[in-house]
Amino acid sequence: MKNQKKILIIDDEKDVVAYLSAFFADNGFLVISASNGMEGIQKAITEKPDIITLDISMPKESGVKALRQLQNDNLTKDIPVIIITGLASDFKRFIGSRKQVKMPEGYFEKPVDRNLLLVKVKELLRI
Repeated sequence: MKNQKKILIIDDEKDVVAYLSAFFADNGFLVISASNGMEGIQKAITEKPDIITLDISMPKESGVKALRQLQNDNLTKDIPVIIITGLASDFKRFIGSRKQVKMPEGYFEKPVDRNLLLVKVKELLRI
């Protein structure tokens, strides 16, 4: 499929990656994944995904640090990011209060409502 949109899933939980990968693939997306923030940033640069889902609590590099780096890099700053986290909703306010990182384009708590997530992804990709 030529115009297939590419989604990068950055999450250290294998079951979450498998679940989201199958869900997005079933909905016609090309899926790639990374298991931590450092790997995710590298794949964002090399793979040039159309959108990124990002977990917050990960080893090696937190999602907040990865989000900041993605937003500050000219190669990745225009890629929409959707946070998908198991952290409490207070964390959304925390991110919103940080000056060094802007709010991501989407924010979902685990367990994710697949239908709302798909609507958000399609909205951000204008499809």
